[in-house]
Amino acid sequence: MTARRPTLMPYLIVTVTGAAVMILELLGTRIIGPFYGVSLYVWASLIAVTLIALALGYFLGGYLADRLPAVRLNHVMVAAALGTAVIPFLTSPVLRLTNSLGLRGGAFASALLLFTVPLTALAMVGPYVIKRSTHDLNGVGTVAGSVYAVSTVGSVGGTLLLGFFLLPLFGTRTILMALSLLLAVLAALVVWYEGSDSVRDRSLTAAAVVLALLTSTGLASAPKPVEGFTVRSEAESLYGWVRVVDDERRGYRLMLSDASVISAVDKNLDRSVLGYQQVLGLLPLLRPDAAHALLIGLGGGHVARDLRSQGIVTDTIEIDPAVADAALKFFSFQPTGRFLVGDARYEIKNLDQRYDIIIHDCFTGGTEPTHLLAQEMLSELHGRLTENGVLALNYVGFTSGEGSDAVAAVHRTLTSLFPHVRVFVTAQSDFTDFVFLASDRPVQLDAAGTDRRIGWLLAHEHQMPTMEGFIITDDYNPMESRQVRKSEAYRKLFLERIAFELLLR
Repeated sequence: MTARRPTLMPYLIVTVTGAAVMILELLGTRIIGPFYGVSLYVWASLIAVTLIALALGYFLGGYLADRLPAVRLNHVMVAAALGTAVIPFLTSPVLRLTNSLGLRGGAFASALLLFTVPLTALAMVGPYVIKRSTHDLNGVGTVAGSVYAVSTVGSVGGTLLLGFFLLPLFGTRTILMALSLLLAVLAALVVWYEGSDSVRDRSLTAAAVVLALLTSTGLASAPKPVEGFTVRSEAESLYGWVRVVDDERRGYRLMLSDASVISAVDKNLDRSVLGYQQVLGLLPLLRPDAAHALLIGLGGGHVARDLRSQGIVTDTIEIDPAVADAALKFFSFQPTGRFLVGDARYEIKNLDQRYDIIIHDCFTGGTEPTHLLAQEMLSELHGRLTENGVLALNYVGFTSGEGSDAVAAVHRTLTSLFPHVRVFVTAQSDFTDFVFLASDRPVQLDAAGTDRRIGWLLAHEHQMPTMEGFIITDDYNPMESRQVRKSEAYRKLFLERIAFELLLR
C-alpha cells in the first residue's frame, strides 16, 4: 500500500490555514502598532512570534497526531477559531499589562500573548493532514511536500488578499471576526468530511461556530467612547489607523495616525497648536520673493494654508489617502497646487517644478518613514530647489544624551549636501522639535528687523557640532534603532496628554 494523496478537502484546509497564518501576522501590526508604533521592533516581534508558533505547532501537531488520537483535526481548527475570536477582547488588558516593559519588550510580549495560541493551532494542521493522507512510508515525502507547498501558496494568497483588498475595504476587527468564523465553519466541515459520529466533536464544533458568529456581529467588541474625546472619523488604510478626534476639554481637533499626532488645531482660534508648524510659518519671511513651495507630509494642511495666505502656490505630497481625505473633510484644507497621494520617494521623480521652499514634514515623533531621511532622498529635494531655495525639515529628538545621535545624523546628512544649515528648536528643553533650514545660500535673519518673530527665532537657534553624527544613506540607515528613547518618550507624552484608550481598538 502506498501513501494516499490528499483529496480536495485536505488541500482546502491547508490553503485556508496557510492564508490565516499570514493574515494574523499582518493584522498584528494593526493591533499592536497603534500602541507601540508600526516600527521595526513590532515587525520583528510579530515575525519572531510567528516562527516560534510555527515551530511549536509543527512539533505538537506531529506528536498529537501520532500519540493522542483523541485530539482530532477539528479540535485543532476549533482552537484556531477561538484563539482568533478572542484577540479583540484580550487586546486592551494585554497592552495595559505589557506597557511597563517598554517599546521592545512590550511589543514582543504583546505579540506573544495575543497570537501564540491561534498561530500554533494553525501550524498543527499540516502534520494532521499529512497523517490523515498517509498509510505507509511509500510516497510520504510527496504527500508532505504537497501539503506544505499548498499551505505556502495559501500564505501567499492570504498576504496579497489582505494587503490589496481586505484592509483597504474592512476594519481590523471585521477581518478578525470573519477569519474566526471561517475557521469555525472549516472545523464543522472537517467533522462532516471525517464522518465523525462523536457527540462531543459535533457539540464542540457547533459551539465554536456560534461563538464566532456572535463575535462577528460585534457584540461586546465595539470600541467604547473615551471620556472627554469625540471621534469624528476613523479609517484604516495601507499605512495606518487614521482618526479625527475632538479633545473637548481643550477645544482641540486632532488627527491621529496610529500613535502619532500629525495635526492639532485650536478650534476656537482656527490655528495649529504644534509649535514646529508655527516656525515653518515663518519661512516666507526668509524668502520674501517665494512663489512656489512643495510640502511633503500633509497632516491637516495647516502649513499649506499658511503659505497660501502669503500668496505661495504649494504642491503637496501625502502618502496616506486616509490622511488626505481627513484633511479635506475636517481641517478645511484647500489645495493651491498639485495634490499628490503617494510615497514621496516615487512622486518627486515625476515633478518638473523647481521650488523656492520645500518643507519636509514627515517626522512628528511617532512611527516615522526613516527612508525619507536618507542622503539620496535629500539629494533629490536639493535638486528640486531654485538657486535661492530653502529646505525646511522638522525632526523630534533630544538635545543631549541617548538618542541625540539621531539628531546629529540628520544634521550631518544635511551638511553633506548643503553648505548652509541652521537649526532651531521650538522649546528650550531636552526633548523638543528641531527645525533644520538648509540652503545653497546663507539663511539670513535680520535681528534688527521690526518683525518680533525673527527675534523669537534667533532666541531659539540651536548650535550643533558640524562633524558629529553619521550620514544616513539607503545602504546604512540605523535610525529606527537610534530612536528608541524618542519613541518611548513620545508615547509617554501621548498617554499623559491625550488618552490611553485612544490607542486601543
